[in-house]
Amino acid sequence: MTGQLEESPREECGVFGVWAPGEDVAKLSYYGLYALQHRGQEAAGIAVADGSQVLVFKDLGLVSQVFDEQTLGAMPGHVAIGHCRYSTTGSTTWENAQPVFHVTAAGTGVALGHNGNLVNTTELADRARKAGLINHNLPGAATTDSDILGALLAGGAADTSVEQAALELLPEVRGAFCLVFMDETTLYAARDPYGVRPLSLGRLDRGWVVASETAALDIVGASFVRDIEPGELLAIDADGVRSTRFAPPTPKGCVFEYVYLARPDSVIAGRSVHGTRVDIGRRLAREKPVEADLVIGVPESGTPAAVGYAQESGIPFGQGLMKNAYVGRTFIQPSQTIRQLGIRLKLNPLKEVIRGKRLIVVDDSIVRGNTQRALIRMLREAGALEVHVRIASPPVKWPCFYGIDFATPAELIANAPGTQTDDGEMLESVRQAIGADSLVYISQLGMVAATEQPASRLCCACFDGKYPIELPSASALGKNVMENMLAAVQADNDNASALSRP
Repeated sequence: MTGQLEESPREECGVFGVWAPGEDVAKLSYYGLYALQHRGQEAAGIAVADGSQVLVFKDLGLVSQVFDEQTLGAMPGHVAIGHCRYSTTGSTTWENAQPVFHVTAAGTGVALGHNGNLVNTTELADRARKAGLINHNLPGAATTDSDILGALLAGGAADTSVEQAALELLPEVRGAFCLVFMDETTLYAARDPYGVRPLSLGRLDRGWVVASETAALDIVGASFVRDIEPGELLAIDADGVRSTRFAPPTPKGCVFEYVYLARPDSVIAGRSVHGTRVDIGRRLAREKPVEADLVIGVPESGTPAAVGYAQESGIPFGQGLMKNAYVGRTFIQPSQTIRQLGIRLKLNPLKEVIRGKRLIVVDDSIVRGNTQRALIRMLREAGALEVHVRIASPPVKWPCFYGIDFATPAELIANAPGTQTDDGEMLESVRQAIGADSLVYISQLGMVAATEQPASRLCCACFDGKYPIELPSASALGKNVMENMLAAVQADNDNASALSRP
């Protein structure tokens, strides 16, 4: 059941880049990725360059599993990029791990890491295929939108610079993308015109750093300079930092970064993630109060909102659940006997704290509801008198096509049969399904207000279905869009050869 209980929205990816002559850039990238590990735990990789060649090392697993001292020591250079992956396009294979690597017609290397999801992947793939830049018939070919970007970038740099190739390519790329890429001498970073995913620039004593989150700047000792702007391309080399606009900005930052995805010690668009979550908790307490004895958070993501709820309500905050920090996504699948323990592998109640109490349990979101159902059952078994659930985001009703792997709409508990008539019925249906005494989600208005960002600059599509970037047809969407496209191409080829046979 652990697979079923693991129902929080999956993160997307983390990217990191450093240009710093005289520094150990491979090791800096390792630490930067370590700080971004929460954004993706399927694969990790680092590319380095020393002015004459680009070297890439990547593998499936956590950053600490992929790299060791010896590997990092064998990667000298002055420029590097790093990537930790959760797959939102393409399956979990070594070939799909990043950074991706392609060679230009001039024989130089281009390595690229991508956080986000494109919505015109099929169009770009078709273009790359026709230009002979990718061949998915070859064994071990990658099937990601990121690899297509890398191929087009390297292809475009055949008779010009990588920077110029990027300026020609990026205006034609649609969707959410934060890119770090490099050649033998230069670090590049780009952010889509909507700025869906965060990307920041930091300064080292002897160089520059770019990273998905400011927490990764902190860990390598870089001072925050600014957010990279939507529609901006940065090039960093011995001449300094060059900034070019490849598209006018239309900011639509992902609100879910504030709710769940980003580390609480990061800052996005000038607003502390932790501060946002605490404020959401305060607003939750104001929106629909309830009498209780103790406020507890579901660790770790529900804790700041629980603290805010306790502050506002005057009800004491307590640590009612212990989290096992070492149960990651690479956890060995339990036997049937152990599987029945379900959520206890990850969370265990502190019975002496919970027993005889009316609890308010604060969590970041409800997706399928399996985790909350198991959790509430466990709290009642530990002696809780009442369990009142408070959720730090509105009901998740829509999938994300910009870099978060949510469940499908049919799997989302807020869309379950019988919940479609009105919000009151949906709320009651979910409450019954998870077994809570009461259930309250924060209003979208309250959540947005807590971010201190104008609503017009945020993407809330997973809550309200308003997608800022136009989506293609359903067949051109989804995690396996490339695999599906290849299957269709293969079927066409098979049909053609069948027709040509006598």
